[in-house]
Amino acid sequence: MLRIGLTGGIGSGKSTVARLLVDRGAHLVDADELAREVVAPGTPGLAAVAETFGERVVGADGGLDRPALAAVVFADPGARARLDGIVHPLVRRRAAEVIARLPSDAVVVQDIPLLVETGQAGSFDLVLVVEADAATRLARLAARGMSEDDARARIASQATDAQRRAVADVVLDNSGTEDDLAAQVDRFWAERVEPARS
Repeated sequence: MLRIGLTGGIGSGKSTVARLLVDRGAHLVDADELAREVVAPGTPGLAAVAETFGERVVGADGGLDRPALAAVVFADPGARARLDGIVHPLVRRRAAEVIARLPSDAVVVQDIPLLVETGQAGSFDLVLVVEADAATRLARLAARGMSEDDARARIASQATDAQRRAVADVVLDNSGTEDDLAAQVDRFWAERVEPARS
């Protein structure tokens, strides 16, 4: 099994790279998707979040009120650390369960936005970092409906490009077109993935 940690800042294009890798035969384990799963209604994760932050973060439908929780944790590093302390161990446990069911020769891509921040770089055979310049990232986040102030705050709360590069085996530049990015993914697959599988 070849385990690839995929990371990059918000708006850098991790999801596009993940899709391109899946198109080439990789199995994707998406940390954001698992993070939603472990705090779904009725889960111990949601109960722990509600106990820590109060019922104000639970919506009328019984699910997590993400905007209400974001308003709390992005303004308070201590609150964010408490949330991470609940969610990250649950996500790691769930990821391990998913990976255990994959074929022993699988190429596993774990899309982990906070890979650097959570100190997980050493857990992978390869760390793949996606970068894009700040203007491109801000434009992508605006297209998703995020205000510029919110986008800048999210970017500032994450690791820097330099911190990500320090743990990267390969860096992909996603400031250009998707065709440019696909060509870089092809090169990564040919030069790093295929040799590791042979």
